[in-house]
Amino acid sequence: MDSLSIIAMASIVTAGLCMAIGSLGPALGQGRAVQSALASMAQQPDERNSLTRTLFVGLAMIESIAIYCFVIAMILIFANPFWSFIIKKAGG
Repeated sequence: MDSLSIIAMASIVTAGLCMAIGSLGPALGQGRAVQSALASMAQQPDERNSLTRTLFVGLAMIESIAIYCFVIAMILIFANPFWSFIIKKAGG
């Protein structure tokens, strides 16, 4: 197996791990935030508008973590800085 194949496999596996681990935390956080918001709305129905607005802002902040992981995974697959180095070393 040549070094270009090893770099390709490592990039794809690392991107997959980045997405798997990086989306697990935000998913759990979003579930917990929604659970807390629904419990608060059940206790104080008059504050529903305020809780909903705050919930959506919080969910957007939590989701940004998963988006950052997605961007890192795409960089590892399509714009990996090691590709040009390995191709130059291979003489291609």
